[in-house]
Amino acid sequence: MSVTAKLTQKDNIGMLNLIIIVVLICLLTIGLVFLIDKFLPQKIKPFLVLAFGLLSIFLGYKIYQSINAPIEFKKVRQERFSQVISKLKDIRNAQEAYKTVNGKFDNDFNSLIKFVDTGSYTITQQRDSSFMRFDKTYGIELQKDTIVIDTLGFVKVKDSLFKNDDRYQNMMNVPGAQNNEKFEMKADIIDKSGYKAPVFEAKVKKNVVLFDQPKDLLDRENAHQSVEEVNGTEIKVGSLVDVSTNGNWPPIYDRKRN
Repeated sequence: MSVTAKLTQKDNIGMLNLIIIVVLICLLTIGLVFLIDKFLPQKIKPFLVLAFGLLSIFLGYKIYQSINAPIEFKKVRQERFSQVISKLKDIRNAQEAYKTVNGKFDNDFNSLIKFVDTGSYTITQQRDSSFMRFDKTYGIELQKDTIVIDTLGFVKVKDSLFKNDDRYQNMMNVPGAQNNEKFEMKADIIDKSGYKAPVFEAKVKKNVVLFDQPKDLLDRENAHQSVEEVNGTEIKVGSLVDVSTNGNWPPIYDRKRN
């Protein structure tokens, strides 16, 4: 049985147990009220009514909490995951710019931030051209086609990616982390069918992002395997085993907010 199936079965058992407990408490309460009304002195009854009232409020709160907790968890998850994924997108954009200029990905956040601060793209223009060249085989001059690349100028990486925003300077920090945790980031060169391909990966564990959430809901979140969820125990972008800069989040996190 898969982890997801086990957790679903556990949730169903927990809900069934809750229903059984509520029914038993209701029956017990009815029985106690009958006994109190029939056998106990009149002066004791107000205290017992108060005690049962407080018990009912407590049980009602616990039932409400068991129903409301998953709803609140989903809201917290959506908000925190959105912030984390936004940071991972910034890391990806900076890494892709670094690769464009240097031919590989960066392995260090400080170096990557410095590159964004000082690096520049070269703006080029490609045009077709031709020239005449003497051909020894035919003994005459023949026209040769070529491509000329003109350098038009330079544009700063910082201006291209972040405009007037300096958020890239703390791109390594996980938003809202309890102990100021950083994203894990690695870069490497892998062999793909004889081709040396640069790759990178940046990630953070869901436990770090959802550190204050109920353990049972967090366990269920870590077991997700669905196209509509962030699968696995981590939120990440890129890969160290495949040539990919995709993230493991669903498309809903790529939609622009109103």
